[in-house]
Amino acid sequence: MVEIANAIRAGERSDSAFAIRFISEGGAFERLITDAGFPVERLEPRITPAQIERVYKLDKGEAFGAAFSTAQCIEKIEGELAFIRSIRPVAIVTGSYVTIPLTHRIAGVPLVWVIQSTWLEGFFKHGAGMTDAIRPAAVRKLADFAIYRLIDLWMRFGLLNPLNRAARHYGVPGFRTMFDYWRGDLNLVAEPDDFTGAALPGNHHFVGPIVARQNFPLPREVAEIPRDRPIVYFAMGSSGTPGIVGNILRSFQGTPYRVIAPIRSFLQKIPDCIVPDNVLVTDWLPALQVNRMADIAVIHGGIGTVMTAALAGTPIVGVPMQPEQSANLAAIARKGFAIRVPKSRDPSGPVQAAIRSLLADETARRKAKAYAELLRAWNGPARAAEILLTEFGPKPMGGPATEAPSSGYPTRSGGL
Repeated sequence: MVEIANAIRAGERSDSAFAIRFISEGGAFERLITDAGFPVERLEPRITPAQIERVYKLDKGEAFGAAFSTAQCIEKIEGELAFIRSIRPVAIVTGSYVTIPLTHRIAGVPLVWVIQSTWLEGFFKHGAGMTDAIRPAAVRKLADFAIYRLIDLWMRFGLLNPLNRAARHYGVPGFRTMFDYWRGDLNLVAEPDDFTGAALPGNHHFVGPIVARQNFPLPREVAEIPRDRPIVYFAMGSSGTPGIVGNILRSFQGTPYRVIAPIRSFLQKIPDCIVPDNVLVTDWLPALQVNRMADIAVIHGGIGTVMTAALAGTPIVGVPMQPEQSANLAAIARKGFAIRVPKSRDPSGPVQAAIRSLLADETARRKAKAYAELLRAWNGPARAAEILLTEFGPKPMGGPATEAPSSGYPTRSGGL
């Protein structure tokens, strides 16, 4: 969201087009909004560390249910409604804010989702990348259907259940499926048009990768890491399972490469963890810069981590924590420079084998560099900004009144 806001602010047509306002319920990276110079409304109730931990477990399929109760959803929605009604925005843009897809319906404000094609119903109906190796075709079709139904039901009776009860409380339509939840009045698909080959429904636009590009200074120990061996970038985001992260970390002991691992936050959750001598553990790092230093990226497969490694031209070893990440890794593996390792309690053996394979694979390195060139032609934040300006920006004086895509909500010059 910060990248899109920066692109709007920097665009040639953006002079006073939008007054951008962020909302946040908390989290470790809220400061990135204010660091970029944007105002942020810190909404109540603030999300707690225990709730964050539960969200991650739900996301990874390690727990079942909803992130928030119906009462908690209503409390959040009330805070969102109060702020939205005070600024009267022309649109709400989200990448994953649990209650906003319902709040926008109550407030009558168009919703813009920033999504990926691995969230689309057409992609899920073909196995979501998890059935590629199944033969024959008839068995694969059965597996595709089973996965589609399982994940949809999991979401419907988990995340969507309290939201739909809250929708009845406010007298607005709820969500029939998870795909209904992810569908806005306008949808920006944050990848190039060949990533999965999925056909887009109406009101969806490919814009290209939207990844963090802030040029933060690298810590000295990272910038000056010796280049006498291949470098592996090992990052499992915030959603990595500590036990899995710990097992992979230990497996780097005695390997013939150096490892940059921004996983310090995990160490307190990994009992008796001993960091190998060839591993440099750090706090959060600017991922694009470090990927460009690395020979291999070992990641969990979120769309941001996949696109960042691909944009850097770095071959990928992926260990997905949940179905969406598995789908992203399947899509990039089809490009010929990534290996997906199934999630297990200890995937470290296959991870090390995949690293060795890709380090020895000149074809994979060549394909990674070629795909990076393709991605560099897509300026995702700038394309997203241009579409937002076209759909919701101020119109020429005397021009005809316009409406937001499909929703019928009138647009105004104002906040975003």
